[in-house]
Amino acid sequence: MESLPATIPFVGPEALERMRGKPFELRMGANESAFGVSPLAAEAMCKAIERSAWYGDPEGYELREAVANLHGVAMDEVCLAGGIDELLGLTVRMLVEPGKPVVTSLGAYPTFNYHVEGYGAALHRVPYRDDHIDLQALADAAHQLKAKLVFLANPDNPMGTWHDADTVQAFIHALPSCTTLILDEAYTEFAPDAVHIPMDPNHPRVIRMRTFSKAHGMAGMRIGYAIAHRDLIVGYNKIRNHFGLTRVALAGALASLQDADFITQVASQVEAGRREYYALAEELGLASIPSATNFVAIDLGGSGGRARAALKALEDHGVFVRMPGVAPMDRCIRVTVGLPEERARFAEVFATVLKTL
Repeated sequence: MESLPATIPFVGPEALERMRGKPFELRMGANESAFGVSPLAAEAMCKAIERSAWYGDPEGYELREAVANLHGVAMDEVCLAGGIDELLGLTVRMLVEPGKPVVTSLGAYPTFNYHVEGYGAALHRVPYRDDHIDLQALADAAHQLKAKLVFLANPDNPMGTWHDADTVQAFIHALPSCTTLILDEAYTEFAPDAVHIPMDPNHPRVIRMRTFSKAHGMAGMRIGYAIAHRDLIVGYNKIRNHFGLTRVALAGALASLQDADFITQVASQVEAGRREYYALAEELGLASIPSATNFVAIDLGGSGGRARAALKALEDHGVFVRMPGVAPMDRCIRVTVGLPEERARFAEVFATVLKTL
């Protein structure tokens, strides 16, 4: 615990604004949705405010029922929580003892790492291969270490890359019997059909995690869910904060699930924005990484110094973006797909910044 920084795991854009003494013009670094929430969700949340003096339903019955129906699973195979971040902490607390080995990818979503290290487990990191999570290396490490947990985000953050369903299914079968897989699917709504794996909560060692923070536009509400074998869900229910979800979040998430057309429209707009970023990078003589998420990693080349300089220069111009934290992915900056006018402004500023590097 002594080795953990006090800011876990990110320095937020609000903190950066306080340090720079003025707000950002463009907020394109946290992969929040620029397209807002469903009108149905907005209406439901406004109505729920009238009852905000009441606790939210600790069982989240209606939302769990809707999630179960959506995915063709039983209600007792669904657990609600304050986003995937909370689910990661609950999973580590539930399954890992101090000193026990846990495997992830070097440079993958860092919140998982902080939970593992915060609970005193031994974190082992496997390098990416060709900007993709190396599934074979993850499986090999899990066998060698007899790992209790393996973390995989598909599609991946921070690179936006992905593996298809058949490849991930083969990876699941290749894991040792002592290992539980956390499959983080935060960006699944933006991914091609080939990525989507049928839900199988009968598997005792796979936990699927989804969120309302991305395509549903509810990052500020903090709500997500896990689908897993009912024995794992019983474990979650023993330790989760039963009053951790607000009535407003529950109402909004339920209404958003009922507005599939809105989510489809968001995914379509994000796809158009990704294509604009690919074209922008090519126009500026740069490469970009094909993405199945709501962001694109733009490759500035070199060993990371140019990307860091670009990040700082963009911040000086009022643009908040982020970059992968470790080599070789730190040669890139990661830009969230904004609204059309935000994308146009980013293109203008980015072109100006590149001339100064």
